[in-house]
Amino acid sequence: MLTDMSGTYRRGVTETVAMVDRRALAAVGVTLVLWASAFVSIRSAVAFYSPGALALGRLLAGSAALVVILLLRGERLPPRAAWPGIVVSGVLWFGVYMVALNWGEQEVDAGTAAMLVNIGPIVIALLSGFLLKEGFPRPLLIGLAVSFGGALLVGYSMSGAGSSSVLGVVLCVVAAVSYAIAIVAQKPALAHASALQVTTFGCVIGAVICLPFAGQLIDQVGSAPLPATLNLLYLGVFPTALAFTTWAYALARTTAGKLGATTYVVPAMVVLMSWAFLAEVPGWLTLAGGALCLVGVAISRRRPS
Repeated sequence: MLTDMSGTYRRGVTETVAMVDRRALAAVGVTLVLWASAFVSIRSAVAFYSPGALALGRLLAGSAALVVILLLRGERLPPRAAWPGIVVSGVLWFGVYMVALNWGEQEVDAGTAAMLVNIGPIVIALLSGFLLKEGFPRPLLIGLAVSFGGALLVGYSMSGAGSSSVLGVVLCVVAAVSYAIAIVAQKPALAHASALQVTTFGCVIGAVICLPFAGQLIDQVGSAPLPATLNLLYLGVFPTALAFTTWAYALARTTAGKLGATTYVVPAMVVLMSWAFLAEVPGWLTLAGGALCLVGVAISRRRPS
């Protein structure tokens, strides 16, 4: 009888864990699709909005959507223990990262930006291995190496000769390191607060950090065409409010290193979306790089033997 009960209990625990894993996987899937779509929307908006104004407009739209949802759900302020991680992620990810990336992409070509920003998952794995005690599983390290190689191929195939500046390179590296540190800081906060709380107040803090660009945003809203402004609002509501919340939900249920590795799916998705929506036909080297990114992510998700 005790053996049967023990077996039933173990099966129940296994089924529960599997259900949580599926939900986390679905959540990160939503995040990656929306983040990939953001690159297509930014292409439209960045021609009419400066880097700071675009970041502020996106964060204001995201904050408004998140605060409404937070109030409707009846959630309150996060507990004190969650605030250090929320503040760090708000300043670095929602603030510094978005401005640095927007600015950097004006100084370097898209391929170079993609290569530089994709050092982020490697930094996440190193920081989380040391600071969060997640260790360095062999599948994760191999998967990161394969995916980074794919990202390099995608970036190289998209790079233009002589179109990069030292400032642009520095800004892209700052963006990558900023979001890596922010994710590692965000992980402990999720042990004390919900994904919605962490995302909402992080987004609000990022908007406050970007308030010095308010004058630019006001001027540019008046002159930008409607499609560019609609893309700005889309960036705020979907790739920011929704995608960052689903990311936090998944981060609370898996390791930062493994989740960071999944972002290597984004370059492959961007290639396909650019092909579908912008009629930008990728070359064979780009397709090969995208395939390598996907293979690397699959390897990183394997359990150590």
